[in-house]
Amino acid sequence: MFRRTDLDGFEVEAVSRNVARVSYATSLMKRGVLISTTEHVLSAFVGMGIDNAIVELDNLELPILDGSAQPFVELIRCAGIRKQRRPRTFLKVLRPLELREGNKFIGLYPADHYSVSYTIDFPHRLIGRESRTLELTNGHYIAEIASARTFGFLHEAEVMRQQGLIRGASEQNAIVLTRDGLVNPPLRYPDEFVRHKILDLIGDLALIGRRILANVVADRAGHAMHTALVSRLLRDQASWEEVTLAEQKDDDATTLVDPEHPSVPLQ
Repeated sequence: MFRRTDLDGFEVEAVSRNVARVSYATSLMKRGVLISTTEHVLSAFVGMGIDNAIVELDNLELPILDGSAQPFVELIRCAGIRKQRRPRTFLKVLRPLELREGNKFIGLYPADHYSVSYTIDFPHRLIGRESRTLELTNGHYIAEIASARTFGFLHEAEVMRQQGLIRGASEQNAIVLTRDGLVNPPLRYPDEFVRHKILDLIGDLALIGRRILANVVADRAGHAMHTALVSRLLRDQASWEEVTLAEQKDDDATTLVDPEHPSVPLQ
């Protein structure tokens, strides 16, 4: 949940019904109150196993920081994490669900764990076709995904700024590509581009409202398709069921804790 401290603590839940617009980022809106660029912090929560948190901010947009989820991971670590007694509830996908738009594709398939396979294809010599698969277990998110930065093309930046977008974008918070090169090397990974797409997807699927048990496959999808899949899944209630895995100790739900008052969760 997001809380606007500049608007008397108005709260906007991080759920599908509050999705406002999706273009270069995913935004939420409730009763005219906007929360923009939510995907990186939500991705960090999922990657860190956080189910219960309230994010307070005093403006409409989450900070981009370095363009990845790593700063949010570090902030979560600083805040502290506490296991809760209530077992975590999962949304288990029971049958395949697919969306297609031209050559773009995203699908959910039954599985006993959460994994993501993503493919991108950009006509740029530094990107081209990249694919990667990730299982959200055993710290793989932190080791492989959290520090992958968002990216953009220099020749598109001015048009987007004229539209009121990416006003805070800079070489410090994004990988900036020219038509045939890179403005601010080096890359953190040879395939940092597809890793960041996985980061975004995990954050967008957090809008389901609970962790999923499914294999997610995406090919040249983006925020709009990610969130469309969330909406489609939640409408098709025959395609999933809620389950708890109380017998798996490591899957206990967690919450943020105030380090100065460890017995009191951050609310």
